[in-house]
Amino acid sequence: MTGPDAPTDPAETHETGDNGETFRSSVVLEQTAAAPETLLASADMPTQTQITREIEEIAADVARRDAAGESGRATLHDYAPYRSSILRHPTKNPRLVDPETIELYSPAFGQRDVAAIESDLTLQHRGEPQGERITVQGRLLDSWGRPLRNQLLEIWQANAAGRYIHQRDQHPAPLDPNFTGAGRTVTNDDGEYFFTTIKPGPYPWKNHVNAWRPAHIHFSVFGSGFTQRLITQMYFPGDPLFALDPIYNTIPRQADRDRLIGAYDHDLTVPEFSMGYRWDIVVDGPDATWFEQEDEH
Repeated sequence: MTGPDAPTDPAETHETGDNGETFRSSVVLEQTAAAPETLLASADMPTQTQITREIEEIAADVARRDAAGESGRATLHDYAPYRSSILRHPTKNPRLVDPETIELYSPAFGQRDVAAIESDLTLQHRGEPQGERITVQGRLLDSWGRPLRNQLLEIWQANAAGRYIHQRDQHPAPLDPNFTGAGRTVTNDDGEYFFTTIKPGPYPWKNHVNAWRPAHIHFSVFGSGFTQRLITQMYFPGDPLFALDPIYNTIPRQADRDRLIGAYDHDLTVPEFSMGYRWDIVVDGPDATWFEQEDEH
């Protein structure tokens, strides 16, 4: 069979010369593919299926203990599915210091020390960052629901492609020259905070084969001084990675995990500009937001 409909060898490439003739070549130009996760993983690295099974077994054990009336911890320490946590364990004894002395010398912040523009992570460079622009608003509250005013909040996060600006982040996703991923603000008289940023992407973290973290924003609640720091994470509703993530599942009870998930709020969505999420932070009491414990890492 000849003519334009004749089958051709898929290994051949076709080029048109200056005289209009078509040339065929057996040389195939191949694009360099990213190394598959199986090649990056060590031989003893567990699979997602194994990690998920361990997560489910631990969750079932916690449910049995709860049903029996046992008082369990809000965070499971030495959580086996969180394999890479051993790399975060301290290698030296913590240095004890006098907290009152630190208060005399450490920075303290007020409304005059933090500019309003620092809460908008999309304005830190000359160009527009890539990704879905979002607004995140909420209140910082105590256990009685009273607002905590003049408290410093900092956030940091990955960009829309799931990559942090950090020398140790080797995720082969692009950095965004117009997005640094860090901001701060001070709560107002009603305990309210407000950030404009880009919705972060999920990213791989090599805890096991095909390990991906759900999209999240880190929050640091400093209070009125650095010695009062609390750290937590805000997740996004409906993330399919929740059940697969060992870090998220170190918090055994669903009610505690639910307090870490921001709620989509259409009243916060700005027309033609950004999607809105509301997330309140409670620092103590039975409805407290889960915070990372000092002895966890």
